[in-house]
Amino acid sequence: MMSARSFGNYDLPSALADLIDNSIKARAHHVYVTCVRSDTSVEVRIRDDGEGMSASELSAAMRPASANPEHERSPDDLGRFGWGLKSASFSQCRRLTVVSNTGEGISGAEWDLDRIEGWSMALLEQDDLADVADPLIFSAPGTEVIWRHCDRLSEGGTLNSETFNALVVHARARLSLLFHRFLAGDVRGRSLKILLNGQSIAPFDPFHRENNATQALSPEEVHLPDGSVIGIHGYVLPHFSKLALSDYDRLGGEEGFLRNQGFYVYRAGRLIINGTWFRLVRHGELSQLVRVAIDIPNSLDAMWKITVDKADAQLPSLLRDRLRALVAGLRRGSAEAFRSRGGRLSSKSSVAVWSKYARGGRIRYYVNRDHPLVASLLENPDAERGRAAAAAITLIEQQFPAVTIGEDVVSTPDAMSQGEFDARAFLETFDAALPALLSQAGTMKKLGEALGVTEPWSAHGALVRDHLRKKGWTDAV
Repeated sequence: MMSARSFGNYDLPSALADLIDNSIKARAHHVYVTCVRSDTSVEVRIRDDGEGMSASELSAAMRPASANPEHERSPDDLGRFGWGLKSASFSQCRRLTVVSNTGEGISGAEWDLDRIEGWSMALLEQDDLADVADPLIFSAPGTEVIWRHCDRLSEGGTLNSETFNALVVHARARLSLLFHRFLAGDVRGRSLKILLNGQSIAPFDPFHRENNATQALSPEEVHLPDGSVIGIHGYVLPHFSKLALSDYDRLGGEEGFLRNQGFYVYRAGRLIINGTWFRLVRHGELSQLVRVAIDIPNSLDAMWKITVDKADAQLPSLLRDRLRALVAGLRRGSAEAFRSRGGRLSSKSSVAVWSKYARGGRIRYYVNRDHPLVASLLENPDAERGRAAAAAITLIEQQFPAVTIGEDVVSTPDAMSQGEFDARAFLETFDAALPALLSQAGTMKKLGEALGVTEPWSAHGALVRDHLRKKGWTDAV
């Protein structure tokens, strides 16, 4: 039992997810998660309105390794080893209590790692149940799991309130992703509602399918000799210029778009792995908009080598070539989206940073002096600063690495990139430029018109307009 505390690689959201899997198996429509910190102690409760368990079923569920992973299971069974309830709970706490109501009777059982001599599991009497369980569990079928003595979750009692709140916020975000299909009612047409500390968790679609700019490939199916079917559906997310800052932050997650590209593996409708290429290709800047949904049935757990915490798997060799070809096409689509958003030369319809001069068989690129931000530097009231700005721009033009750029375009065209786009850094630069841009434009209305045709801001119109609204500069939108 002590060893079970180290099974898998659980954090708070993955441990909660394992218990929610059980609620889904019990056909629950609502799951209520409560995480409470008091001084240095933490208590977590997970209650559902599922079918509940009888005393014998509860006893079996509390038994370590209560299921054979090789036995055939219902297609919607999200378990495998019969370890999830125990390993997930003990990864966070030392005292696990489960109370269940079938509608015909209530039973309760408890494992306490500090009182486990002789493999003694406590069976709770009615008075014990009344003391520990949520009163609502007595009025209707369902199950409640209670974690107490949460030494690991509270980090030995050293976890402060700010860090604990951050853990809960992270758990909310992660659960909204792991169960987004259930929360949206996309699995068997039956919706699931999860409430964390009284607030509903909204589904988060990692493919942003509600955005018309998301490119979706036609779904494919791979039929295996045993009759199993694996579904594959590739997506290219909208370019950052078509995303509001809130969508950009959500889709990028805590580690950014670069780390969240790749395969999203769903097992019986529940996301188990995301942001990996299974070593088929490298994570690259030009492919950071590519995400591929893979749907597998639970009958293929052994083939995919699903781990006990359902957080890792291995890609079967029979799929590697097919997926490698699919990814190659998607990466080209993503790369085109990025290249089309690179720096442009001035045209009649836009004001770019760079311009091109061609005469007598010679080509030269120079900084566009008509660009509003460049013009504001050159027209500085301080004549000396204006001359210094002009000298710096001329130096940049003279040192333009044309030969090196040409060599790189020929030798490694796919590697050409100016770095991962960072929306917040882009907006910080925009804020720094706004006073000069407004001064050049003269009025808010003219500023808005100028931003609509001036690079790089015109290429990120949705982001710019959303930012101006938040600043209260509505006349410039």
